[in-house]
Amino acid sequence: MAQAVNVNFRMDADLKKSMEQACSELGMSMTTAFTIFAKKVSRERRIPFEVSVDPFFSETNTRYLERIAQDVAQGQAYFAEHELVEEEE
Repeated sequence: MAQAVNVNFRMDADLKKSMEQACSELGMSMTTAFTIFAKKVSRERRIPFEVSVDPFFSETNTRYLERIAQDVAQGQAYFAEHELVEEEE
């Protein structure tokens, strides 16, 4: 068997705690989980799940938000209070 090496990376503390809990419930360590992930990526030559971008940060939405911010900065935007609209289930 090949010699094991350490791999270090940073992660948000809350995310780490949540992942440790999930791994524990699955009966494995985070090391085991990451090793499974690495083996699957190496074997399949792809990320083994769908990766997508939050549509909020799309180019179109970002440009729209930048235009609004520019209008606010130039005093051209008008804001009005309104009642909250409850969504019916």
